[in-house]
Amino acid sequence: MSSLQGKLSVERMCTLAEVSRTGFYRWLHKRQPRVEETVVRAAIQEIAVEHHRRYGYRRITAELRHRGMMVNRKRVLRMMQEDNLLAVRRRKFVCTTDSRHPFEVFLNLAKRMELTAPNQLWVADLTYIRLRHEFVYLAVVLDAFSRRVVGWAINRSLRSTVAVDALKQAIKSRRPLPGLVDCP
Repeated sequence: MSSLQGKLSVERMCTLAEVSRTGFYRWLHKRQPRVEETVVRAAIQEIAVEHHRRYGYRRITAELRHRGMMVNRKRVLRMMQEDNLLAVRRRKFVCTTDSRHPFEVFLNLAKRMELTAPNQLWVADLTYIRLRHEFVYLAVVLDAFSRRVVGWAINRSLRSTVAVDALKQAIKSRRPLPGLVDCP
């Protein structure tokens, strides 16, 4: 490097050339796309496929180091993001329905109805929405003919009030005539 700069310091040369020192050193050490990066990328892909994309960047970094490659976890994360190899999280199954209950099960009479206009049959459903730290419960009332949501309510607790609130909203918004069949 001393043959390039003569008696001038790197700082002085950069000032004269109007370039940053970082840019000078980047130019000085410029290389072709590294073979080493290709090897690391191939190893990351191999490990990710081998473990069915269940390993995250930390485990893959540990595995690469175990195989003798000196890599930084941030670099592994960046490469995994570029190659779309981030781990696929498997969520734990949450059972929300208890079908083994002592209550009588009734026939679904709504299946036999032939709908010709709105507000003849409303159907309702209740589901949960998983948030980061909790669940919230959503009750929805649908018009079976138009398949439109006519009422809904959301609550943090699974009490009957969430379903009743959804039904009240549906009645208030649609004002159905007598003869409506409501199937919760």
